[in-house]
Amino acid sequence: MAKRVTAPKGTFDVLPADQPTRRWVVQRAEDIFMRYGYRRIDTPAFEETGLFARGVGEATDIVRKEMYTFEDLSGRSMTLRPEGTASVARAYVEHGMHTLPQPVKLYYHCPMFRYESPQSGRYRQHHQLGVEAIGSPAPELDAEVIGVLSALYNELGLDNSELRLNSMGCTQCRPGYSERLREFLASRSSSLCGECRERTVVNPLRVYDCKVESCSRVLSDAPRLTEALCPDCETHHATVVACLAMQGIEYVPDHTLVRGLDYYTRTTFEFVSPDLGAQSGMGGGGRYDDLVQTIGGPPVPGVGFGTGVERILLALERSDGSEAPVRRLTVYLVALTDAAREKAFALAHQLRARRVDADLDYAGRSGKGQMTQADRSGARFAFIIGEQELADRCVTVRELDSGTERVLPDAEALGLATKVSAGQAPDLS
Repeated sequence: MAKRVTAPKGTFDVLPADQPTRRWVVQRAEDIFMRYGYRRIDTPAFEETGLFARGVGEATDIVRKEMYTFEDLSGRSMTLRPEGTASVARAYVEHGMHTLPQPVKLYYHCPMFRYESPQSGRYRQHHQLGVEAIGSPAPELDAEVIGVLSALYNELGLDNSELRLNSMGCTQCRPGYSERLREFLASRSSSLCGECRERTVVNPLRVYDCKVESCSRVLSDAPRLTEALCPDCETHHATVVACLAMQGIEYVPDHTLVRGLDYYTRTTFEFVSPDLGAQSGMGGGGRYDDLVQTIGGPPVPGVGFGTGVERILLALERSDGSEAPVRRLTVYLVALTDAAREKAFALAHQLRARRVDADLDYAGRSGKGQMTQADRSGARFAFIIGEQELADRCVTVRELDSGTERVLPDAEALGLATKVSAGQAPDLS
């Protein structure tokens, strides 16, 4: 017997029963994104490896440990997309979007790929919703981007999420802080894990990514970046905070929040949910004023976020969040005789042409078996066709929730189903 093939570790199939809630989340997100003036962009599932090495940062865990990198048949190094911002920035440069009215506001929904230990709500292939606003340094735009993500969580019913906020400074004030942090960490290197001792040399800010308890204890006494901001960064951060208040968004200052990518400048933020346990991050992002230039474009600022669809779904499952509306089948056609099967097939076609959801039996079930299947399908109505209905050119319409029945001419039955499918109340009186 051949070995059974299963989905690769850290991946999953989205089965039909799982689709309604997932599609509802994405549709709500897209509605909100467009409400704020963002338009959809789709980028390739893989890019040249150099894009992520330069853009995300060679010292990050993503580049060092988590990327799916391969050599194509031409000998070029390619990488499956581990995050969305670098790809969108590359598209912005490649298609000359700097000539458009700025900022260019884009959103995406696509799979991401990271080789990491699968955990609850975290997978090696996961789906991410994100927005990027490229072309403006305005702190009000940072606050808008945070407001977009806050609106999404609130409209999904995840209003118990908490916003954590930080500023990472800029190229003027961060180098001095990084050197102070490096000196501090070097003086306590014996208490750091081996990886953080390496990070201290390459990029000391990455030590904040570490989850080892001894490293966290060392960082509790470390100098804080927010205390080393230059006047421009202080003003920027204060304006972001003021604009959050205008939107009624509360936040918790978190000086350790550096995110997992090197391209961030100034604002960084993350929403966490108590419903997700220890791995509480639901989504976040920040400003990246140097990214576009780093990958070969003009010196253009940007800000954005990403939020994992699977993390949202897990939070919804564990909370009292909103539920996706269930799309019910409108009509299940029941043929009581072999002759009736031909009419059932023809009526199903006519219903679908009217954009009515309809289904029928293809398994040769008895009339009783078809009625059982009609109930299981969740349909609003069963259109029952027997010898009498064939002779009279009509159908028996049964409302499955109430059991109410009425015999209607074919045209009236089609009209009833069409009205109900359009949202009108049925009338079988």
